[in-house]
Amino acid sequence: MNHLGDYDVIVIGAGHAGIEAAHAAAMLGAKTAVFTMSLDAIGNMPCNPSIGGTAKGTLVRELDALGGVMGLAADATYLQSRMLNKGKGPAVHALRVQTDRKRYHEYMKHALELTPGLAIHQAEIISIEVEDGHVKGVVTQLNGEYGAKCVVIATGTNLGGKIFVGDAWYASGPDGMHAANALTESLKAAGLPLRRFKTGTPARVHRRSIDFSKLECQPGDPDNELQPFSFMTDAPMHNKVECWIAYTNPETHKIILDNIQRSPLYGGMIEGVGPRYCPSIEDKVVRFAGKDRHPIFVEPCGENTEEMYLQGASSSLPEDVQNAFYRSIKGFENIEIMRPAYAIEYDCVDPTSLEATLESKVVRGLYGAGQFNGTSGYEEAAAQGLLAGLNAARNALGKSQLILPRQSSYLGTLVDDLVTKGVMDPYRMMTSRSEYRLTLRQDNADTRLTPIGREYGLVQDDRWTKYQQTQAVLDAERRRLHDAHLRTADLRAAMEAAGLAPVSYTHLRAHETDSYLVCRLLLEKKKTPIKYTGLVVNST
Repeated sequence: MNHLGDYDVIVIGAGHAGIEAAHAAAMLGAKTAVFTMSLDAIGNMPCNPSIGGTAKGTLVRELDALGGVMGLAADATYLQSRMLNKGKGPAVHALRVQTDRKRYHEYMKHALELTPGLAIHQAEIISIEVEDGHVKGVVTQLNGEYGAKCVVIATGTNLGGKIFVGDAWYASGPDGMHAANALTESLKAAGLPLRRFKTGTPARVHRRSIDFSKLECQPGDPDNELQPFSFMTDAPMHNKVECWIAYTNPETHKIILDNIQRSPLYGGMIEGVGPRYCPSIEDKVVRFAGKDRHPIFVEPCGENTEEMYLQGASSSLPEDVQNAFYRSIKGFENIEIMRPAYAIEYDCVDPTSLEATLESKVVRGLYGAGQFNGTSGYEEAAAQGLLAGLNAARNALGKSQLILPRQSSYLGTLVDDLVTKGVMDPYRMMTSRSEYRLTLRQDNADTRLTPIGREYGLVQDDRWTKYQQTQAVLDAERRRLHDAHLRTADLRAAMEAAGLAPVSYTHLRAHETDSYLVCRLLLEKKKTPIKYTGLVVNST
């Protein structure tokens, strides 16, 4: 064994959880190292090339408010931006962007390289060292030994990974990465309660093989309505690509059902539990037999590639069946599959064995984040990564750790659900999981969490200055509105112009002589709490 160095914090894995964990720990002043099996896989998007969505977009905003990286990366690499659920109330509004997956990886790799006090190593960790119930370090495949006061496990689906396509299977991580099997045995030997989960991904197809004239176009929002994820982003935004929607049909469903026993999911080969809220196409056809069609969202993987991602059509069926059912879909008659769909099974921990700080109850100083904790999704992983990295660093430096109560954030809700209720399948964050969702909106994430990030040392001076400037604008506008008065005649005219609808914030602004500049994002932050004050007061 060759002793190669000592660190305060070591992070195993550089996916979405590992990136945030390593960045947070290093920014707090802990001597930190992140280990990845390939530098070319840092920030990889092995599933959908997108960030955000319902509840997930709020997690990204919360992550950004605390000083994380994901929001900045999404703003720098997006291809198309849409605000989901605009026809509903603000509690469920959700920002979602298509991202350029290669540029996202490049942004994140460079972000880690620029992080002070962070060492980046390409090496597979094959075991953790434990002494008297406390983690002491890690060992690499090349017999390198590194000491550590705290270790964060953010292994994604690489841990004990196994790929399934029909009756073929092999040990592997996502996108051709090799599986981390040795580490699984080390964690079991340390006493961690592990289990098997499963997820999947659809085929990637060639753009030229799609007849877009037969699909529904799904454009982004108008450029003048686009909002960034990061509260630090001021650059103007514009959409660069369009997405599309195709639909399965009864013929598609017949092909799948005729070959259902060739699916390892139904043939008994897969033992892991799959995600309830992101089922494979064969699961959809079996479980929702009464539906004549299911949507498939056709999304570009980047500006400089012809690969298209078929969201909603993940599968573990054999390649010949994949060719048949994809080509039965209108617009896909001549589809060319570049990467076949597959299912992947992997090891994860029972999250009830973790504290609310994400530290293991079994091995002290050992933290978990992301899919290792039983969740699904980039955003859930990144948010946990920040919390685990922050707490690992503060633990190593002898400082108090951060516990976010569920009423404070979606991240607090997520962690509370994991460590108190546990999970039976990969956990996905949804607005319905939070009883405080009316106050835990994406527009006020900075108000809720940036002071906490500052208190715990993660929010730097530039972000804190920007936050204070924003709050000054909101406070001034709050005072202005409190003192605003409308004449009865103006009020009547405003109501008639609005078709007798209630007078809105816009009407109040239109009748004020003082033209106060409040941007679109700040407008939402201001008018929503005013509109729902009664509901919020009555629910507390």
